[in-house]
Amino acid sequence: MPENEKQLRQVKIDELTMNPFQLIGSDWMLVTAGNQKHYNTMTASWGTMGVMWGKNVACTVIRPQRYTHEFVENNEYFTLSFYPEEYKKALSLCGSKSGRDVDKAAATGLTPVFDEQAPYFSQAKLVLVCRKIYRSEMKPEGLLDPADDARWYPEKDYHTLYVGEIVKVLSR
Repeated sequence: MPENEKQLRQVKIDELTMNPFQLIGSDWMLVTAGNQKHYNTMTASWGTMGVMWGKNVACTVIRPQRYTHEFVENNEYFTLSFYPEEYKKALSLCGSKSGRDVDKAAATGLTPVFDEQAPYFSQAKLVLVCRKIYRSEMKPEGLLDPADDARWYPEKDYHTLYVGEIVKVLSR
């Protein structure tokens, strides 16, 4: 059976052998939150994974004007999901179109799966189900290099940082 046809299965986090720098920074991820009636997803290439407060965590940042921001704000759980290379075009669309205007699942062919905690898409090769445990609005005075403020925030639309405890890992 080809790799992308294998079923996602729950695995222990210590079984993971992935490179988070490759997954997040190069391959990208979808950040998804909501429920079966109302959800949204967006592509992200900024985030981290590690241990904080004795918990396995994943962090992501979302600008306040992004539609997904309200879903992560209003739900206890969100997912970070990662895809094989052949889905890069779908992820590109999910990062360039707003769910306010486009049904991203229909436009990309991605199939939503409604986990009891948060949605993700069946084509994923890895899914991290995260329970929000911290959020913080980024502030310009926290940026110690003024060049970063000028480069990344010309519109002064600072991200909200979300730290999620990884409560479930699904992998192929």
